[in-house]
Amino acid sequence: MTKKKRLVGSVKKELLVKAKEAALCAIKVFNDPLVKFKSESFIVLMVIAWTYLLHAYYRSKGIDYRYFKRTSKKKRYEKTKYGAKKHWELERCLNDEACPIDSNTQKNLRFLIGLRHEIEHQMTSALDNFLSGRYQACAINFNDYMKELFGERYMLDPFLTYSIQFAKIDEQQLRRVSESERIPPRLLAYIVDFDNALTHDEYNSSRFSYRLLFKKKLVNRPGQADRVIEFIDPNSKLAKTIDKEYWVKKEVERPKYRTTNVVDEAHKAGFTNFRINPEHLRMWRSEDAKNPAKGYGTLVADYWYWYNTWIERVLELCEAAGDKYR
Repeated sequence: MTKKKRLVGSVKKELLVKAKEAALCAIKVFNDPLVKFKSESFIVLMVIAWTYLLHAYYRSKGIDYRYFKRTSKKKRYEKTKYGAKKHWELERCLNDEACPIDSNTQKNLRFLIGLRHEIEHQMTSALDNFLSGRYQACAINFNDYMKELFGERYMLDPFLTYSIQFAKIDEQQLRRVSESERIPPRLLAYIVDFDNALTHDEYNSSRFSYRLLFKKKLVNRPGQADRVIEFIDPNSKLAKTIDKEYWVKKEVERPKYRTTNVVDEAHKAGFTNFRINPEHLRMWRSEDAKNPAKGYGTLVADYWYWYNTWIERVLELCEAAGDKYR
């Protein structure tokens, strides 16, 4: 083996070791019950992990992943203030035509990169549960590509296990979190805009967001396997039954309505004298309906949207007012 090949192999190995360590640090931080800075730390560390992984891949393929300009036959490398050569950031790695990462995994990473840019400018503690499926997908995708591109000796499987919880996981618990920790409107606007640009298949890909459905299970008899999580065949009759029962009843994304939609619903119910101004204006002010704690609506990109709960409340108030709005 030539000296150059040994050097390439040595640097590649060092990059992979660092990539693996960064990923494990990200997962450790996210699973630590004492850490409240979870999303921010996870995203930064996983971006570093993926960057090193792709640097190692490009180095193994002889692709120069440093910024340079070609002058005649020579490369003129871009450097930092103190003379270090500038290497590609993750987004540049993903943009290269030789990138080995599939489209849906790239969507996941591009979402997290954009999210990182947004949370640099505003603090929030509401993202940990809200976007946990995308963080989970990012970690699984990383492990898959480490094995696919560099072999099983670099896999994270032996280090990963279920994180023990101090409270039961139930829908009421998750709803309390989402109601008490509001996501900043501009951050929510970024998430909505990104998701709206995805196709149905992209949004539902497990590479983009890894979602699991939990159901409490009682062991039938002593001696049976007692795992916290059990998997069933997604094509089985049981899985299809669960999907049907769950997704029909579960409200995944709450519909949002403009004020004109609220007034239209009032008119359909027979309250034809109910108008945006002054009737609706007075009503939401008297009810303090734009207080986020009430759960009647949300602010997205500086525009207020109402939930169905507000429409129901409006109809109740109109009905209670007798013939005032008829």
